[in-house]
Amino acid sequence: MRIALLGGTGDIGQGLALRLAYDTAHEILIGSRDPEKARTKAEEYETELDSRGVDPDVKGFENGMAADRSDVVVVAVPPYHVSDTIEDVADRLDDDAVLVTPAVGMKSDEDGMHYHRPGAGSVTAVAAAAAPDSVSVVGAFHNLAADRLANLDIDLDVDTLVVGDDDDAKETVTMIAEQIDGLRALDAGPIANAAEVESVTPLVINIARYNEGMHDVGTTFH
Repeated sequence: MRIALLGGTGDIGQGLALRLAYDTAHEILIGSRDPEKARTKAEEYETELDSRGVDPDVKGFENGMAADRSDVVVVAVPPYHVSDTIEDVADRLDDDAVLVTPAVGMKSDEDGMHYHRPGAGSVTAVAAAAAPDSVSVVGAFHNLAADRLANLDIDLDVDTLVVGDDDDAKETVTMIAEQIDGLRALDAGPIANAAEVESVTPLVINIARYNEGMHDVGTTFH
């Protein structure tokens, strides 16, 4: 399967790229608005994986090229860039592609991080509104600590919540997520539930801030 990570040069993009390339056999495409930056990052990821005895299949492209013919496209960009990024690559998305967004709207003050709910109801809903009608949108990977994800020496042992209106698309994302060692995917329902899922992220960040030794805290459900 070909998985594109638009914004794959950022924190969450790096973590997902490394884990997917390390734990799965999928072809990983790193996307960026700057193709040279994407190629440089892809080479960095390959060097890291090569040092661990993995023969990675990671390449870097401009976002549109990365999205082209990819089976799954992860929009790993900040929430305020989600809509524009999707619209920029819309004509490169296959009709049966699955679009995934891990973005969360947040704002901070002296007390900590707080969920910043967009007018559409959630960032996942923003992504769905920007995507072509033929492309299914799934929200996933929201509550993962980027540093922990990118550190291949650390066992994950965390859950990710998956929301979407297309059950087949959710099943695809769940399958990919659970191929990452130590990551369990749980169905949290349709996109209408995305705000509740996204709002867990600032909670997790605040727990990490106020509790010593919990920098890379994640969520598990029992």
